[in-house]
Amino acid sequence: MPTTQGGYAAHQLQGMIADDMTSALPFDDFRNLLANLPAADTTAEARVRTLFAKADKPVNSLGRIEDIAAWLAAWSGRAPPAVTRPLMAVFAGNHGVTRHGISPRPVAATANAVELCAAGGAAINQICIANDLGLKVFDLALHIPTADITEDDALDERGCAATMAFGMEAIAGGTDLLCLGDLGVGNSTVAAALFAALFGGKGADWVGPGSGAGAAMQARKAQVVDAALAFHGGHLGDPLEALRRVGGREFAAIAGAILAARMQKIPVLLDGFAATAAAAVLHAANPTALDHCLLASLSPDPAHARAAERLGLRPLLDLGIGHGEGAGAALAAGLVKAAALTSSGMAAAVRG
Repeated sequence: MPTTQGGYAAHQLQGMIADDMTSALPFDDFRNLLANLPAADTTAEARVRTLFAKADKPVNSLGRIEDIAAWLAAWSGRAPPAVTRPLMAVFAGNHGVTRHGISPRPVAATANAVELCAAGGAAINQICIANDLGLKVFDLALHIPTADITEDDALDERGCAATMAFGMEAIAGGTDLLCLGDLGVGNSTVAAALFAALFGGKGADWVGPGSGAGAAMQARKAQVVDAALAFHGGHLGDPLEALRRVGGREFAAIAGAILAARMQKIPVLLDGFAATAAAAVLHAANPTALDHCLLASLSPDPAHARAAERLGLRPLLDLGIGHGEGAGAALAAGLVKAAALTSSGMAAAVRG
């Protein structure tokens, strides 16, 4: 099925190494990008707000629809904005830390979810069809889980940087709205570890039910996060080091995709606890790194709302979606497309 009809494109990460990395250390390339982020097109943003102000309607009566359209203009440089090639990218990874019994689902469930997407039977397939989104699902070496973060680094620097570079390829082929989601058994615990490393606190402050963990399992998740924080100690002060030590492949790939979109001036919709944790890594490195991003929705994990507030992200939807796959982002894409059409249609009326 074509990707423009909610189909599937799988990509395998088989020991990929970014051969074009020429700096002394693999992370140096990403540090340089984070230090030189493109700014918003404030002229395009102001033009959209002016068009809304001139329209025959009460001032600011369309609320966040006006804000979304202005945001699209700012980060695409088009006023009025348009969304003609939206893409949903879902990154799937597995984690060695699951051996501690931190998820009610078996590790094989990640690959099963990817295969369901391939067969067109997942929720994300249907939402992409409904909103006319392209869909790519990236299998990040699911047969090789990352190392157990309670006793080792999830990834070495070279492998983490290569995975970030791989994530940057999500925009290959072109898109004007990038929606990001994740799949990965145990990755809510990994996300909690990342948030704790970046924002402080203990495991109990950041873990939640995830995919259905009860009280005992949540306590175990908190213990795992605390053990990971203790093991990695003083090495977590650097955001990219935190990403490689207590993160995972889908986190690294999502961070890379967000960064690539920024460099190409592509607006981004984030979805899910894990994707937000990946975004938090970039925000910790540069507080302006997420200016081109909106948060699609909040997961039922209570810590997600706290993290979003710390990042200055206000969700577009509140549907209680904890399903993963980027379902919230794909749904929010319909709202963003509507905002773009509202802006362009009203602009035409004003000019007429």
